[in-house]
Amino acid sequence: MKVLLVEDEKKISDFVVKGLREQGYVVELAEDGNDGYLHATSQSYDVIVLDIMLPGRDGLSILKMLRKGGNTVPVILVTARGELDERLEGLNLGADDYLTKPFYLDELVARIQAVHRRSSGQSLSLLQVEDLLVSLTNREVKRAGEIVELTTREFNLLEYLMRSPGRVMTRTQILEQVWGYDFDPSTNVVDVCVQRLRKKIDAGHDVQLIETVRGAGYRMKKA
Repeated sequence: MKVLLVEDEKKISDFVVKGLREQGYVVELAEDGNDGYLHATSQSYDVIVLDIMLPGRDGLSILKMLRKGGNTVPVILVTARGELDERLEGLNLGADDYLTKPFYLDELVARIQAVHRRSSGQSLSLLQVEDLLVSLTNREVKRAGEIVELTTREFNLLEYLMRSPGRVMTRTQILEQVWGYDFDPSTNVVDVCVQRLRKKIDAGHDVQLIETVRGAGYRMKKA
């Protein structure tokens, strides 16, 4: 899942970015309202975590402009203040949820997952292709009943492929969704990660689930 965090307080942004990335999210940070609005309107995100009090454009004006422009990305508003009027204004402008500082990272993660499920219509916490099972709740992977230990990046790659079985994902798409924009598209990091994932998922099994489409990319075998 790709998240945009718009937050100008460095202690909070460092804490949230580090915590979300450890949970497997692709996170991009904007440290003022103008930069946040530019990110939100020029790139695609699954969820935006938006502070209200920002230099430049404030969070409520950003939210208002996004909704006026037809952008329906889920937005969680964050503020140090807890006044009812401000909270209602944000919700009336189209915010999907609201958090008051200070907050626990686990609470933010739960809210991100909840608004993303609502917006995408996803209710499943279990993905399955053939005898490969992935639990999104506890991030557990099993092949033929045996637990498969994966790194965070390997898990994110597997989840991305399993969400669209049979669909070819290009290296650029995988880089964008699993790594974010931290890597040069010419790097072979995707191929290396796919090779590691194959060794853990497909080795020793008659049916190979992760397929290479020559000249195009990779796909998960369609059940």
